[in-house]
Amino acid sequence: MKKRAICLLSLVPCRSEPNDRSEMVSQLLFGDLVEIKAQKDSWSKILIIDDNYQAWVDSKQLHPLESKEFEKLLKARVCFLEELLVPLINTTTNEIQTVLLGSKIRGIKAKSSSFSIDKVNYVLEGKCRATVKIIKRKQLIEDAFTYINTPYLWGGKSPMGIDCSGFVQMVYAMNGLRLPRDASQQVELGHALSFIEEAEDGDLAFFANAEGKIIHVGIMLSNNRIIHASGKVRIDRIDHQGIFREDLNDYSHKLRIIKKII
Repeated sequence: MKKRAICLLSLVPCRSEPNDRSEMVSQLLFGDLVEIKAQKDSWSKILIIDDNYQAWVDSKQLHPLESKEFEKLLKARVCFLEELLVPLINTTTNEIQTVLLGSKIRGIKAKSSSFSIDKVNYVLEGKCRATVKIIKRKQLIEDAFTYINTPYLWGGKSPMGIDCSGFVQMVYAMNGLRLPRDASQQVELGHALSFIEEAEDGDLAFFANAEGKIIHVGIMLSNNRIIHASGKVRIDRIDHQGIFREDLNDYSHKLRIIKKII
């Protein structure tokens, strides 16, 4: 019988190996659903439902779900938190926690602030937005700008710290499109543009190292600009060679390809 769980904490590290010193490769946010594939001591190897990413998490940081509850939450209406930090009140225990931008609120009714998970009742004191069927480039860019100046963090997916592919994945997810976790996977989607002049707001630019491996991704903006996570979420110039950092007076990333995803 499959074991399933949900993340009910604001932010949980996902690691490459089952120990606290292992590399953090991704994160879970509140509302993320997972399937438990294996267990070792106090650790669980998980499959993250939304992107099929596998990693290890501390089992104490997961809330186990019965199959019926898991299926209910999987099919429930999903809203994404669209504010940086929002109080969430557990009205069953009268406890308060903070949830972060991009967290999934499952089962919340339209024009309501209350929802329940596994017989526990919550009230959200902030704004969330239901996913859309048709992505609007303007909204996607507005969401990207919400992360501006977020510090770079390898494996990060939150406004507390984020990496380049996590940034792209979260912005697209908030607009109704699931992308894989890593840039090397994201580059397989969409269709390639022949010239940088063809790019529109929201298209994805991918960058390679000297060996040709995709190592970086960012979101195209108008007027030959790009918003991406490098040191922090920032806006830089881009041309056919790559990202030009005016503060360094040099190129920081070599352009490999621009893909149109939407």
